[in-house]
Amino acid sequence: MPFSSEPLYEVDIEQDVMIPMRDGVRLATHVYFPAKDGERLPGAHPVVLNRTPYRKEDTEEASGFNRFFAQRGYIAVSQDCRGTFKSEGDVDFLVPEAEDGFDTLAWCDQQPWSNGKVGSWGTSWSGWTQTAMAALGPSNLVSMVPNMSGAIAHESSVRHGGTLELRFLAWAFWHSATNTQAKLKSDPTLDGALNLGATSFADWITRMPLRKGQTQLKLVPAYEEWAFKIYTESDFTDYWKHPSLAPALYWDDFPDAAIQIVGGWYDSYTRATLQNYVGLSSRKKGPVRVLVGPWTHGSNTLDLSYAGDVEFGPDAALNTFRDLHLAWFDWSLKGQDSELADAAPVRIFVMGGGDGHRTGSGRLFHGGQWRDENEWPLDRTDYTPYFIHPDSTLSPERSSQEGETTYRFDPSDPVPSIGGNVSSLSALDPLPLGIADPAYGPRGIRIHNVMSPGGFDQVESSGFYGCKPPYLPLGTRRDILVYQTDPLDKDLEVTGPIDVKLWVSSSAPDTDFTAKLIDVYPPNPWYPNGYALNITDSILRLRYRNGGQTNFLPPGDIAEITITLYPTSNLFQAGHRIRLDISSSNFPRFDVNPNTGDPIGTERRRQGADNTVYHGPTRSSHILLPVIPG
Repeated sequence: MPFSSEPLYEVDIEQDVMIPMRDGVRLATHVYFPAKDGERLPGAHPVVLNRTPYRKEDTEEASGFNRFFAQRGYIAVSQDCRGTFKSEGDVDFLVPEAEDGFDTLAWCDQQPWSNGKVGSWGTSWSGWTQTAMAALGPSNLVSMVPNMSGAIAHESSVRHGGTLELRFLAWAFWHSATNTQAKLKSDPTLDGALNLGATSFADWITRMPLRKGQTQLKLVPAYEEWAFKIYTESDFTDYWKHPSLAPALYWDDFPDAAIQIVGGWYDSYTRATLQNYVGLSSRKKGPVRVLVGPWTHGSNTLDLSYAGDVEFGPDAALNTFRDLHLAWFDWSLKGQDSELADAAPVRIFVMGGGDGHRTGSGRLFHGGQWRDENEWPLDRTDYTPYFIHPDSTLSPERSSQEGETTYRFDPSDPVPSIGGNVSSLSALDPLPLGIADPAYGPRGIRIHNVMSPGGFDQVESSGFYGCKPPYLPLGTRRDILVYQTDPLDKDLEVTGPIDVKLWVSSSAPDTDFTAKLIDVYPPNPWYPNGYALNITDSILRLRYRNGGQTNFLPPGDIAEITITLYPTSNLFQAGHRIRLDISSSNFPRFDVNPNTGDPIGTERRRQGADNTVYHGPTRSSHILLPVIPG
């Protein structure tokens, strides 16, 4: 049967089947059956599975995936994750997803309507649910489409270079308020306490570090427990090595499934997306494919042609994400002939090439185009160091004189985050007037970003958390070192992984260093002051410069560090400049280092740090750019 996105069947739904897990906890599951003339289709069929913490009915209302698949001959299984909505148990930040997913797959295998072939799909947490259960090697998981999910949570996406991505603390606040699970909200006063006038997460982060028992999380102990676990357990302990949190450590155990990995250049999981591709494609027959567009985090964002304040053109958007899934499952689960058999393993969107005009929607037109590749990183990459110089220039030539630049980092005045790779760093508005139950005030109408994802001009404004009048260019702050090239005389494409290597020291027992790569547009009629577009960034906590275990650098000692930026693909056009910003904070994207060396998340002191970056023939600090010839 040829691929068709047209519906073939009716749909019959069996609601809230309570599937028992190995520990006796039961998870609420909807099963969508293809039907004809009011009767379920007889026989055994391939299954597609989605496990979500966001209420399975809401997920279906937003995407329509389950009904869509059932109409095309699949059994669609949709499940509330443990501790959420109609499922039993407690939420425990990803940890149960490996065993719960494996047990759900085993249950599917026992059903007469399953032909023993299961495909999985889902975004973000629902991406983690896929890689978590795959890490336990289920034999009936033969196809996967993990969209924007993790590889090693401690390395990036939850903790990051030793810091904490504050988005998951935010997640604990807004998810616990909107979770209507009967067990969680058995006390009738809880919904009111969490939803009617509760302190916003945007306000709580002015009082970091948070204290146990002092926020509304004390009312939902299961959430408070794991939130403070990920907040305070900053070393790479066994907790972080669990299959649910570090599926990359278990790639060898994954089934030999067909895997379509999806990600975005402005997504919160970009590094993990490409890590999973490299690790799995080198181990599995697959096939393993990866698709990366210029998108921010989400499922619906793949149907958009912009990220933040930046427009990439109509080709950047997928026609429909559902059809991508259907084509993949028809090929990998039903064995239908497909052009996918001959498709390139890597498909990326190379950002840039636009004329920089301001679009009708008020965004910078950056442009770009799709390209197929045979590997990642690209074999033809010319890894080119661009060195920092004492006159604030950046060039492929090494500085001829030794030098150093010292700036003062004050943790009480962190650098505000202006765009970037973030998701779920959000807060809830109170319930609408007259509504006391969050079941009748959907999350979508209440939630708002504390920090906006995507690309933006690096100029402060009232729309970004922590910015203050007179709203000046970010690079004018005393605690940001700005290095940039002369205007480029020809186009230069940067595609691949990026490292920033710095020689540094600090007056403090511990501190952070950040790096941000920026595409600087020259002035034009639409942007008379030019436009400094953030491309990618990252952070490193100095105590973790050698890996995941605490190793303090004595104050004043000099060390070479590597800050791994998220990979990207961007064409820096002739006339543009390549800019590298170095600093020590990026807030509220990451938590702020108190500079005291005290245990993170429990400290009560903060102090300033004099942080120094070195440059010269021997201490040649630089950014290593993956330049693509031609």
